[in-house]
Amino acid sequence: MVARRLNRHSTAVARPENPAGTRVVVVRHTEQKTPIHKRFLGLITLLVIPGFLLATSLPALAVSMTPEEELSLISGAQSTANLQSAASESTATLAVERGAFTAETHEQLAARKAAIAKAARVAAARAGAYRTVGPAAAGDDYPFRTSGGGLSPLGYVVRQCTDFVAWRLNRDRGTPGPYSLVWSNMTPGGGSAGGWPRAWNNHGWQTSTTPINGAVAYQGNHVAYVKSVNGDGTVTVEEYNWGGSASYHTRTVSVGSFSLYLYPPP
Repeated sequence: MVARRLNRHSTAVARPENPAGTRVVVVRHTEQKTPIHKRFLGLITLLVIPGFLLATSLPALAVSMTPEEELSLISGAQSTANLQSAASESTATLAVERGAFTAETHEQLAARKAAIAKAARVAAARAGAYRTVGPAAAGDDYPFRTSGGGLSPLGYVVRQCTDFVAWRLNRDRGTPGPYSLVWSNMTPGGGSAGGWPRAWNNHGWQTSTTPINGAVAYQGNHVAYVKSVNGDGTVTVEEYNWGGSASYHTRTVSVGSFSLYLYPPP
């Protein structure tokens, strides 16, 4: 009998018939070898897969936190950053405030205190101006000095600089009453002394920086009556309510103490 079934990895070898006339088939088994590239791929697989598993497990091994713990950690970091930012802003603001701070000198402090004291004296004088009337000073011929307040027949507030000067202008014109120069036709724009130069310009009346006797001496919001022009560059004036006293005063000052002189209306 001849063997016909062969393994696919076997090789059939025919031998010559033996002397008995029987044909013998010898089967040799050969070992199949795995290709080299398949061996190399398997080696890489053995190395890569464990390494990948190790790498992905390291963070879990190093730090294991719940989502709540992660949120707490992030919130804490943000709070720390906010505190640091607020501290920096506070320090910057403090630096700016310190840089802008300036202290008063002794001279400035003394001047401020003197101004406050003067304002208090003026306020007290004005508060009692219409209640307290002292004896008439020499040269004071103002007829409304004892008035309790309100407007005089000239239309100005009694015992103020404007009413006194208006009285003197009328006296010099020889019109003690009825008066020819009153608020309505002399300074119709207002009773304040600050508007007198404008009223003079509107009327076309003369003004100058050179004083004459009987002129109105003007400075700021105050008017006085020029009693005399002296030869030494000074003028002597008469006035009411100088320094807020609501009373009569006389002064001798330099011509330049007043910015303008309003000549008597024609």
